[in-house]
Amino acid sequence: MKILSHYLIRFKTPFLLSNQIKLLTSEPKLLSPARRMSTASLEAVPKVDIDPSGVFKYILIKVYDKEQNNQEPSITIVRGYQRCNYHSDIYDEVQEKLQPLDCEPLGGGRISHESDNKKIHIYGYSQGYGKADHEETAKLIKDAYPSYTITISDEGY
Repeated sequence: MKILSHYLIRFKTPFLLSNQIKLLTSEPKLLSPARRMSTASLEAVPKVDIDPSGVFKYILIKVYDKEQNNQEPSITIVRGYQRCNYHSDIYDEVQEKLQPLDCEPLGGGRISHESDNKKIHIYGYSQGYGKADHEETAKLIKDAYPSYTITISDEGY
């Protein structure tokens, strides 16, 4: 209302149309409610979820809201579990867990996680999804495990 009263005093305008008053006094709307909920849903997804130790397969996944057409915000996540024998098992589990968000596999590999020594080694590839970008995977894991030594290699399966 401060802006409105300043406007009235400065220009000595006896009246404003009701829609002009509404524009001057309303809060700006940056995102639609659906878009805010979508973005909030993406922000709630942990970037890294890997087993606490051992050697296991992992996949890099792009997660986005399929309802947002071509303007969807997206995040990239890393998932790796010993319980999954195949990269596709990891993907199926993650995709089911994150519904209604949509997932797209970006590739896979293996992780050797030595929690006692605070070391993680990222290497290999997925026969089904191809080789993940190990450097991108390493960045995400380094953010989640800042005190660890993270190494990558294109060698091995």
